[in-house]
Amino acid sequence: MARRATLHRLPAAHPGDTAPLEALMDQGALDPRLIVAILGKTEGNGCVNDFTRAFAVHAMAGMLARRMLTTPEIVLEKVAMVMSGGTEGGLSPHWLVVSVVPDGGDAIPGRARLAIGTAFTDPLPPAALGRAAQAEATAAAVRDAMEAAGITDPAAVHYVQVKCPLLTSERIAASAEPVVTHDTYASMGFSRGASALGVALALGEVAEVTDAMVLRDLSAFSHSAACSAGVELTRAEIVVMGMSPDWAGDLVIAHDVMADAIDLDAIRRALAAAGLPPGPGQMAGAENLVALLVKAEPSSNGAIRGLRHIMNDDSDINATRHARALVGGVVAAATGRTDAFVSGGAEHQGPDGGGPVAVIARVAAAVSPP
Repeated sequence: MARRATLHRLPAAHPGDTAPLEALMDQGALDPRLIVAILGKTEGNGCVNDFTRAFAVHAMAGMLARRMLTTPEIVLEKVAMVMSGGTEGGLSPHWLVVSVVPDGGDAIPGRARLAIGTAFTDPLPPAALGRAAQAEATAAAVRDAMEAAGITDPAAVHYVQVKCPLLTSERIAASAEPVVTHDTYASMGFSRGASALGVALALGEVAEVTDAMVLRDLSAFSHSAACSAGVELTRAEIVVMGMSPDWAGDLVIAHDVMADAIDLDAIRRALAAAGLPPGPGQMAGAENLVALLVKAEPSSNGAIRGLRHIMNDDSDINATRHARALVGGVVAAATGRTDAFVSGGAEHQGPDGGGPVAVIARVAAAVSPP
């Protein structure tokens, strides 16, 4: 018997809304002991003080602990809680609940299916954030997650979700060594960037990572990394998703890279690679779209295809919030859905101004995966 990955996309009425997930458990459709990760889009600002993320983690960990007769601390030791704040524009708050069934059926010879592995770094000292030390720790954890998923070929990895810490005033003051920045908001970008370079290092996309590369050498990036920083943790949590012929089930994953924030063609290519080709105006087989995950980032040169944008200059709204709303609209136009996992801040995650896009889809047993 082979392992089988499952993914449930559930609506969220608020950042602590565990009811849809509990309903699945009550129906017998999901065993809480098999959950390995919960990805959530919450309606906070996505900035340093976005405590909707911490609230969501608290609610989910507490609920799972009650269900499994254990403690929230034990739940958080095994379940990666990746909460991404910010549902600007038309983006819809939701949960992506990822499980691994150990005896999930027989693998289909010659037909790879979605494979998932998770791993965690040790707590990262404040002075490590935004530097090569964070990248190297992340790379080691990515390799561990690949091993857990049984993936040996980096080319079979299509999406690496990293939740990483950030600097707060308290953490800066407590640090025994100099930190990369005293700007807590800027620390989010440094942490995301170092994490993404760590993914690139693990997947062989870069040969090494130095302190000087982070947020400076934008030609170095990962095609599969999606990194989100939060105040609610001090370690990095990694979820690797790829394809393996040793896994069973009916889920596949494919990815592409958006060259800029309005690269609709990249989204369509990813959909088609997952078996969801474009239809009249939108994709075909919309009912088989299980999840769409994408990074959003305003270009550093202040332009999109030669036309000026003001995302980086707006003093009222953070640039990443603009980017999430913009890319969320493009994704909705491509799919007809607004419950996409659009995360802001794509430093070293795809080219400057663009970002990776991953599609998880359901296929019939007779359909060959990409």
